[in-house]
Amino acid sequence: MSKTDRFLRACWGQEVDRTPVWLMRQAGRYLPEYRATRAKVSGFLELCQTPELACEVTLQPLRRFDLDAAILFSDILTVPHAMGMELDFLEGEGPVFRDPLREASDLRRLGQPDPEQDLRYVMDAVRLIRRELDGRVPLIGFAGSPWTLACYMIEGRGSRDFLHAKTWMYSDPESLEALLERLVLALTDYLHAQAAAGAQALMLFDTWGGTLTTSAYERFSLAPLQRVIAGLRATAEAKELPIILFSKGGGNWLERMAASGANVIGLDWTIDINVARTRLGKKIAVQGNLDPIALYGQAALLRAEIENILCANAGRPGHIFNLGHGITPQTPIDNVELLVETVHAWNGCSNDSVYEEY
Repeated sequence: MSKTDRFLRACWGQEVDRTPVWLMRQAGRYLPEYRATRAKVSGFLELCQTPELACEVTLQPLRRFDLDAAILFSDILTVPHAMGMELDFLEGEGPVFRDPLREASDLRRLGQPDPEQDLRYVMDAVRLIRRELDGRVPLIGFAGSPWTLACYMIEGRGSRDFLHAKTWMYSDPESLEALLERLVLALTDYLHAQAAAGAQALMLFDTWGGTLTTSAYERFSLAPLQRVIAGLRATAEAKELPIILFSKGGGNWLERMAASGANVIGLDWTIDINVARTRLGKKIAVQGNLDPIALYGQAALLRAEIENILCANAGRPGHIFNLGHGITPQTPIDNVELLVETVHAWNGCSNDSVYEEY
């Protein structure tokens, strides 16, 4: 079975010859070749905006590891940047919007981007990556969720409590929904353009959905996500593509996520995969869910953690092995190799893969 078939069949819940594996942020700072490429440009945004370098960084982990999918190298904040918000990536701070949105009147500053013009560099990168991959593995395109992007646009940067975004939500929910609807339209166009350019699967990162109450999640995170997915399903290019939805901290709402229109639900490390599969039902595939920090541990314990997840899935079709969040910059490369090899070599549960061992 080819790697392309393996990953895509797993996304659709079909039988595969072995569990496919890829890693969120698999192209990144833990790789010395990434750091060398990054040093060639003035900043992270320039790296994203240079299709040849974005292609190179996308391919780097595939040269080291026997991964079953590539994911486009880009950033979720390219969309609000294309809407007119000034974006910087500051060393030691991460992404920063210097003039964040703070009230309804600020929405007048936002434009509606054309993906093939304002985000042409992303589409050119997708086309180039597909050509360079030459069918070896499938390419995943992605975007942030409307709520997650709104949080960054309102806070101006990452946050612990999302004071400004939540204050807006509780004081003027209608204008917040107006912002979210602009993002729904922009993200639907953006992901559709990625599909047209050659992405073979699409992923939505709802990084901050788990910060909300249940009612707020349904209104401000899930409902906009459903509209994005419905919009994609209405297009010829994206209608048949698998869509992966990942909500960090979203374990409370798995059943609601299953009704979103996505056919793969990404799991963080806080929920047992067996419990998640029972709640999601047979029609939904899952992706996950190793704690990224387990990659810092002893090889024997790391292997046991990996095998426990595989055993919890119990051989059911529709499982894509991944981390429960993105790989971190100091991750030992040898342990990434061990992860990929262990997943591909796994052939059933044994007494060596239970927590009681240690």
